[in-house]
Amino acid sequence: MKSDCIQTTTCQERKKDPIEMFHSGQLVKVCAPMVRYSKLAFRTLVRKYSCDLCYTPMIVAADFVRSIKARDSEFTTNQGDCPLIVQFAANDARLLSDAARIVCPYANGIDINCGCPQRWAMAEGYGACLINKPELVRDMVKQVRNQVENPRFSVSIKIRIHDDLTRTVDFCRKAEATGVSWITVHGRTVEERHQPVHYEAIKIIKDNVSIPVIANGDIRSLKEAENVWHITGTDGVMVARGLLANPAMFAGYEETPLKCVSDWVDIALELGTPYICFHQHLMYMMEKITSRQEKRVFNALSSTSAVLDYLRDHYGI
Repeated sequence: MKSDCIQTTTCQERKKDPIEMFHSGQLVKVCAPMVRYSKLAFRTLVRKYSCDLCYTPMIVAADFVRSIKARDSEFTTNQGDCPLIVQFAANDARLLSDAARIVCPYANGIDINCGCPQRWAMAEGYGACLINKPELVRDMVKQVRNQVENPRFSVSIKIRIHDDLTRTVDFCRKAEATGVSWITVHGRTVEERHQPVHYEAIKIIKDNVSIPVIANGDIRSLKEAENVWHITGTDGVMVARGLLANPAMFAGYEETPLKCVSDWVDIALELGTPYICFHQHLMYMMEKITSRQEKRVFNALSSTSAVLDYLRDHYGI
């Protein structure tokens, strides 16, 4: 955790409580955990454009607890970075609770990744394999509850669905009984990648639990977010790639406005964002507003100064 964290307000002082947001009756707009991408600079940007709640990238709890270097590289925050959920990959209740205690003063809650379908994560006992291990999830949630004194500190989970949806409903009911604060449902199975999202499955899960549910999967605009919200009856929607392509989408923009590009440059430079990440975000943001020839030139740029010169010369930024 870098120096930005030192002056941050403690969780108890943070004004926006995610649980209260979910019970407001309004659509809660959520930035998904995205490896390499949903870091402090990007979270700061999307918050400027009507994003209500942000997640960190997935952090491996064991590395986070054991290594100061991992903490410094994986988790940076500041006073304006709230409400904030820190997502962990974990398969051990004690290590997860230790990680939760470390981040508790700087975040509103933690999320247990029970949805990552990548082979390496499943092989380590992380991610989507946990939807078949309700007892382990129960132990992890209970251990965090026992170790973190703040009763408002949330413990949520993000899942994928089973081929047999009755198993997912049963898993979610058990999670609710364990004390999970809310559940984010990516409406695909572990094997599915680009197939259509099963929004009807998310609705069935929502109908079978009393805690808040967030819908996730293939949402590319505010209009689509509102549509999924109505179809599923959920309490919020979570967006990943749609926000990468257009960080202003929750504010109603159909494509990334130049003001948003300019804001990204200012925020990224102020926070010392590494060049590769700085450039990659711009490539995503400008995908729809640049020609094929412009993309070839822009994507080949290799320094911050070259990018700044290009944006100034072509867009007046």
